[in-house]
Amino acid sequence: MTTDEQRVVRAQIVESGPSLDEVLDWVRHPEAGAVSLFVGTVRDHDGGQSGVVRLDYSAHPDAEQHLARVAEEIGRLPGVLHVAAVHRQGELAVGDTAVVCAVSAAHRAEAFEACRALIEQLKATVPIWKKQLFETGSTEWVGL
Repeated sequence: MTTDEQRVVRAQIVESGPSLDEVLDWVRHPEAGAVSLFVGTVRDHDGGQSGVVRLDYSAHPDAEQHLARVAEEIGRLPGVLHVAAVHRQGELAVGDTAVVCAVSAAHRAEAFEACRALIEQLKATVPIWKKQLFETGSTEWVGL
């Protein structure tokens, strides 16, 4: 098993991307028997309302530091080897990738559980907000 110093934890807030291949490369490890990947995409509905045409993500200036803390916490879970989390900010269209989380671990159960914990903690604690634009022209802020 790797030591804490050997673990790779990547956490970024980006304007474009993220590249799924790059995120997968960040978490590859020779001791990993599993990699769990979560990809969040922009959908055309939210909260029972259809017609979402665009999202504008805004991140607090400290959001990347918050994201790094979450990723580091997940990296300390038993069996976890490497952790990566990348969230977009700016304007995204329906179908665009908004967030990618990846975790490598010795076994699949550890990878699945850690990846789910990563995205759940990210959504609950990292100060990133989205403004939804609907085809009617109306807007709605989420996460404020």
